[in-house]
Amino acid sequence: MTDETNTDEPDEELEGAEDGEELEEGGKKKGGKKKLLMIVLPILLLGGGGAGVFLSGLADGLLGKEEPVEVADGHGAPAAGEVDAHGGGEEHGTVYFELPQMLVNLSTSGRRTNFLKIVVSLELTSEADKATLESALPRIIDNFQVYLRELRVEDLRGSAGLYRLREELLFRVNAAASPARVTDVLFKEMLVQ
Repeated sequence: MTDETNTDEPDEELEGAEDGEELEEGGKKKGGKKKLLMIVLPILLLGGGGAGVFLSGLADGLLGKEEPVEVADGHGAPAAGEVDAHGGGEEHGTVYFELPQMLVNLSTSGRRTNFLKIVVSLELTSEADKATLESALPRIIDNFQVYLRELRVEDLRGSAGLYRLREELLFRVNAAASPARVTDVLFKEMLVQ
C-alpha cells in the first residue's frame, strides 16, 4: 500500500482563502471581515445620523417636545396682559422690589473673617404686594441676616450652593411677608471676600 499524498502542492481549497477568512470543514469560506463590515457599517451610519438629528433638535416635533413661547418682557414671564403659556387664563404682571445691600460676616472656624456682600431683587406678581413688602421690610432683612450669618464659604460654592441659597431666601421672604407672594429671588450682586 502506497500513500500517494503529495505534501509539496497546496490544497486547492486553501488557495481560494484570502487573509482573514477562515474555512469551514468541507472547504467553504466563512464571511469574516467583509460580512462583519457589511453589518456594522450601516448600523453605525444609522446610529450616527439618528444622534445628529436628535441633538440638532430636528426631531423635537416628532418626540412631542413643545416649542418655547416667546414673551414680550424678555425675563421668562409673560408681559402684563398676556395669557400664560400653560393654559392659565389669569393675567400676570411682573413687579420687582429692590432690597437694600446687605453685608454680613460668614461663619468661620479660623481667625480669618469672611464677608458676604449681597444685593437682592425680589420678583412679585402684583403691584399690591409691593406695599406689603415695604411694611414687612425690617422682618425680611432680619430673616435674611440671621440666615446669611450662619453660612460658610463652602455653602456658597458652585451652582448647587447658589440654588440652595435662592430657595432658602425665597422661603424666608414668603414667610415674613405672608399675604404677599414672592415668586423669585434674583441676585443682582454677590461678593464673598
